[in-house]
Amino acid sequence: MKAGLLLAVSAGLLLAGCQSSPSARKHEEQDGPPLVEPAGLAHLPDPEIRHERPTKRGNPSSYTVLGKTYYVMNSAAGYDAVGNASWYGRKFHGRLTSSGEPFDMYELTAAHRTLPIPAYARVTNLDNGRTTIVRINDRGPFHDNRIIDLSYAAAVKLGFAAIGTARVRVEVMEPGNRYVLQAGAFSDLNRADRLKAALGELTGEPTYVVKVSGESLYRVRLGPIRGRGEAERLQGLIHAADFGSALILPH
Repeated sequence: MKAGLLLAVSAGLLLAGCQSSPSARKHEEQDGPPLVEPAGLAHLPDPEIRHERPTKRGNPSSYTVLGKTYYVMNSAAGYDAVGNASWYGRKFHGRLTSSGEPFDMYELTAAHRTLPIPAYARVTNLDNGRTTIVRINDRGPFHDNRIIDLSYAAAVKLGFAAIGTARVRVEVMEPGNRYVLQAGAFSDLNRADRLKAALGELTGEPTYVVKVSGESLYRVRLGPIRGRGEAERLQGLIHAADFGSALILPH
């Protein structure tokens, strides 16, 4: 059950749009997958991890659901937990989440009882190793044996939509610094273009040639790259492929 449909703060303000009572909700339609599943859900790109301010609507200091009070965390930093995940889909599609945004079962989102909204987390299915990034914008699941409720798309990407639940690891992801790699500088544009093409094929990252105003050199760069660790990994890959030592520059 989603807090976007049920959750009330202590003052009695509903955080989302559905006004029906829990008892009435028992007679609603059962949740399930879409009637027609769009192609490509298993390969959706991860959402970009961005700095976002906590929403006032989604972050009361505490709230009560089904007689139990939950306290929203002041910070998501360092959160790392293992437990069971479930998913929600067609029944809630289009309804308001606790953040006030409409739920879209085809996006990579999730519900959590106490993490600040919004937050980003990497969820790993411990049964098959599949992983995805989700944006947490809702409250739930209100079952003691589950730690996160994923959108249908996220469950498909993690390979457990048909099963219903999975044992997962949930790690909060903080926006990291961005970098570019400078892999070479040439006076000959053709040489720069050849390296650009080779590095694009090697790394799969956006690769481009820039010419700084007032200089005669063409610089081959990759990026932007999120996080110092990923920049260093690509630097090592480029060196191992005998393309020299790339410079790591702030973006």
